[in-house]
Amino acid sequence: MTINSAFIGFGKSATRYHLPYVFQRRDTFRVKTIFDVTRRPALEAESEYQGIHFTDSLNDILLDESIRLVTLCTPPETHYNFARQCLEHGKNVIVEKPFTRTLAEAQALFALATEKGLTVTPFQNRRFDSCFLAAKKVIDSGVLGKIVEFESHFDYFRPDAPDAPGDFTDGAFYGLGVHLIDQVVSLFGRPEFVHYDIRSVRNKNNPDDTFELQLYYGDIKAIVKCSHLVMQPYPKFIVNGENGSFIKLNIDQQETCLKAGIMPGSPHFGQESEFGLLKYQNERGEIITEKVNAGTGDYGRVYDAVYATLVHRKPPYISQQDVMTTMEILHRAFEQPAPALIKLR
Repeated sequence: MTINSAFIGFGKSATRYHLPYVFQRRDTFRVKTIFDVTRRPALEAESEYQGIHFTDSLNDILLDESIRLVTLCTPPETHYNFARQCLEHGKNVIVEKPFTRTLAEAQALFALATEKGLTVTPFQNRRFDSCFLAAKKVIDSGVLGKIVEFESHFDYFRPDAPDAPGDFTDGAFYGLGVHLIDQVVSLFGRPEFVHYDIRSVRNKNNPDDTFELQLYYGDIKAIVKCSHLVMQPYPKFIVNGENGSFIKLNIDQQETCLKAGIMPGSPHFGQESEFGLLKYQNERGEIITEKVNAGTGDYGRVYDAVYATLVHRKPPYISQQDVMTTMEILHRAFEQPAPALIKLR
C-alpha cells in the first residue's frame, strides 16, 4: 500500500531532513502536495520534485480526502494550529521538533488525535543517529552492568552571534535540547528530578545558546550539554557502568552528508569510519576492550515506523508518555530562572 502524503512548509527542514528520505520510499509513500505561504518556483522546478503539486492554498491539502499523512516543517509557533487543522480534517500528522510550544498544546493534540482515531507524532529523527544507536546497543547488551552515568553533547564552535532576538522556542534548548532529552527519555524513561542550567552566553540579546541538564533516575544520572563555544569537541557519548565504560567520539554523519548535497541512496551516505570504544570487565574478571561499529543511521526510519503504525497498526515509535515527558522537561525549564532543580509532577 502506498500512502498519499503532503508537506506543509518547503524550507530547509523539508528539503534536507524529510523529502530525501521519503523519496527513497516510493513504494510506501507518494508525496502528492506541498504547501508553503511563499512559493519557490526555481526550487519547485528541480527534477526531484516533478509530479508534486505545489500550492499556497492550505485547502489543497485539508480538503483532499486522498491525503492520509501530513508532515509539518514550519516554525514552532505554527505547529499547534496546523496540526489541529490537519487532525480536524482527518489527516495523520508528523510534526517537526519541537512538537509544540507548550505542554497544554501537546496534550490537546493527543486528545484530538484520539478522538478522531488518528496518529500525531513528533519527528524525533535523532533516535536513528548511528552514534546514539551504538550507545543504545551497548547499554542494552548489559556488558556495562548497571549504568551509573550517561553523558551526551551537542557542541559547536560558532563564536559569532549577530542579534537574532526571539522567545524561548528559538533558543538552543528547544531547538537542540529536544533531541538530547528525547534520547535520554527513550533509554531511561521519566526522571525524578531535573537540574537546569540554561544561558545566553555569546549575545545577551538572543535566546539561550548554552545549556546543561542533569536528569536523575535513582542511582543513574544523565547529563546533556550544548555549547556554541567548544573548539575542541568532547566525545558525543560517554556511558559509565559498574562493569565498564563506552565512548563514542563522533556524531552521526547524515547531517554532514546532507549539507554537502550528498543524499540518501548515494554510495557511502552517512557511513562512519570511527568506531566506538568499549572497555569492560567480564564475569571472569577479564578486562575486555572492543571496537563498536556504529553502522549507518537512517532518519527515514521515522517514516518506516509511521507507515507500520498506519498500515499494520503497530504502536507509535514514540509513546505518548515519552512525548509528554520530553515536552514537560522542555516547558518547565522556563518557569523559573536558571539554574534550578525541578521535581517532575
